[in-house]
Amino acid sequence: MNKSLALATALLLSGGLAVAATKPPAKTVAQPAVVPQPVQPVVAAGPSAPAAEAMPADHVVALVNSEPITNHEVHARLARLQPPTGGAQQPPRAELLPQVMERLILERAMLQAAAEQGLRIDAATLTQAEENIARQNGLSVEQLHVRLKATGQDAEAFRADLRNEMLLQRLREREVDNRIRIGEPEIDAYLAEHQSPELAEINLAQLLVRVPEDSDDATVERLRQRAEQLAQRARSGADFAALVRESSDAADKARGGELGLRGIDRYPGLFVDATRSLLPGQVAEVVRSGAGFHVLKLLDKHSGGLSDAVVTQTRVRHILLRPGAQLSQDAALARLQEMRQHIAAGSARFEELARQHSQDGSASAGGDLGWAQPGMFVPEFEQVMNQLAPGQLSEPLVSRFGVHLIQVQERRQVPLSARELREWVRNILREQKSEQAYETWARELRGRAYIEYREPPQ
Repeated sequence: MNKSLALATALLLSGGLAVAATKPPAKTVAQPAVVPQPVQPVVAAGPSAPAAEAMPADHVVALVNSEPITNHEVHARLARLQPPTGGAQQPPRAELLPQVMERLILERAMLQAAAEQGLRIDAATLTQAEENIARQNGLSVEQLHVRLKATGQDAEAFRADLRNEMLLQRLREREVDNRIRIGEPEIDAYLAEHQSPELAEINLAQLLVRVPEDSDDATVERLRQRAEQLAQRARSGADFAALVRESSDAADKARGGELGLRGIDRYPGLFVDATRSLLPGQVAEVVRSGAGFHVLKLLDKHSGGLSDAVVTQTRVRHILLRPGAQLSQDAALARLQEMRQHIAAGSARFEELARQHSQDGSASAGGDLGWAQPGMFVPEFEQVMNQLAPGQLSEPLVSRFGVHLIQVQERRQVPLSARELREWVRNILREQKSEQAYETWARELRGRAYIEYREPPQ
């Protein structure tokens, strides 16, 4: 139920370099290196032809508390936002330039606030974040720098941007996120609001004993008794679908009388009233409508709102190799690819290879990580896991902890416990409040800053 504010930076490079810095999850494949998150994604340059062209003459476009923002900065940020060839179409540059400038103004005011509060990112933390970014993309730091250089980006500028993103996230956590409190009455109110009975769904099957128009009382009574006898047979264990096919006068008899799972507002009110107190599998008292007598069986029932909320759990196992002085990342990838081929060919068993080679605490259990709920693993691991069908092997993948080979064993849906449901609602409300509080705080921070507009960006 954890929902982290994920994806720090996405670098749309020729090799598809992707960067993710996330809050530590509740359960990880190994102990995570904590990387603070940025306030929101920042997209770095694709092929940087626009940046390589001659920039317009530099000049100051705005002052933020007497600190300048230049025309060059605006165009450099705009170049980073340019999609690679074939990317999504964006608004004209004339519209983007003022938007980019406003974003830079807000960021500058925030960074000044971070400095005033003494927030800083030390060199070791920054280096660790850079190493995580490289590892998540299957690169060494040196290879990351080469990739950046090939696309016209400077490694030091990249580190400066990464430092600023981390500062902005720390500032947000201090000024906004850490001040959010969700009380138990708020959770109760949310649950009550989303427990509306109108949201309930039921699936009924019916057996109809039709009453012809203008039937006399004796005929009506005879047909009622027939319906009662059929209902009693159904309650005594007779196959309801077979009874329907044999005796029903309704057009849906070929389907065993099943009417389908739908909201109770889409069923006749007398059907809903007759089956309201039933459990799935039970047969209601006979009811009379204008068409005749109905024998109703409740096949399935989902109560309204969140009480039926379920979570998809995945049982997964993995083999983990940790690159180091004795094992390069490329060598680890090659070894796991070889293991994958043996497993796929049936010449080796996953659990045996995990016991022999995995460098994780799960090795003694054959790599089994147990049943996992969403958010329990780091994103780069979980994204691959979620794409696998039960029994399927992944390609070797790189996470911040090493190189993995993953196999999904099973999936299941389980109801949330009352405690899990309340924690889920707490997270929903916290996220809603956080976004609202952040927007308010950002407006107030900008409002307190001295902003002087100069010559607009060209």
